[in-house]
Amino acid sequence: MAETQEFDNPDVPTGRKAFVPLENNPEVMSSLVHKLGLSSTLSFHDVWSIDDPEMLAFVPRPASALLLVFPVSKTYETYRMEEDKSNKEYEGKGGEEPVIWYKQTIRNACGLIGVLHAVSNGTAKDFITPGSDLRKLVDDATPLGPIERADLLYNSQALESAHQGAASQGQSDRPDAEDNVDLHYVCFIKDAKNNLWEMDGRRKGPINRGNIGEEDVLSEKALDLGARPFFKREAAAGAVAPADDKTGAQAEQYTKGSLDESQLDPSSPFNQFNTWFTLAQKSSVHQPETQLGNQPESQGRGKQ
Repeated sequence: MAETQEFDNPDVPTGRKAFVPLENNPEVMSSLVHKLGLSSTLSFHDVWSIDDPEMLAFVPRPASALLLVFPVSKTYETYRMEEDKSNKEYEGKGGEEPVIWYKQTIRNACGLIGVLHAVSNGTAKDFITPGSDLRKLVDDATPLGPIERADLLYNSQALESAHQGAASQGQSDRPDAEDNVDLHYVCFIKDAKNNLWEMDGRRKGPINRGNIGEEDVLSEKALDLGARPFFKREAAAGAVAPADDKTGAQAEQYTKGSLDESQLDPSSPFNQFNTWFTLAQKSSVHQPETQLGNQPESQGRGKQ
């Protein structure tokens, strides 16, 4: 069971249930949610760039959710803790709740939590099959507060079984459940009132990033409010952190807007930050097979 006192610490302590990390692979994510009961007409897709219109044109629209997978850095942790200082612990529950948010109490399950945030909210939840494990999970979670909701996920055998099946797939070596993994997932979704929400099970609750009107989560307004600031913070930190002159100069140019993402040095640490996935309906548009990033295909994709 999830214990109340552990909610003061966003990191799940050792001794808790641990899952084998999910590979950051849209086929793996889609397999997981389809097994749980999401309609096969809705799937995850790679997003190669959030700034290149030609790359974004490959993605089916409208997009229901956007998942960011990134290595946890000192810059991000400092930002997260500072922002959370002014936020109260979330206590939302019930049908009037603007979004369904899940606190993470299972180690190495942030990929699972991110995927659940994507399919439990916005237009995606309309694609959940009646009578499925996912439908039951969302219905059971809705009236519960954050602690009881975390307990529900922690004790769900259907969820654990589906996760185990998905975690055994993928291209990269399978880590152990108890391994320390530095990748993290954050999900962006849109509610019924057109607000963009940042959903992260390690935070104190969901964060409203602003109203995006009738646009989807991959629109320019949504990206400026939600996803792009992650990359900008890392780039800005790279401009002042100890680094070679080329990396520092590129970070400064990028932050000022004088350098395009495509011109970044592939070896730059902040250039490996933007790995994106979106949840959208299938279409006849061909989807890229590989993620945005500089990791060689032979090494596979990271897991979390």
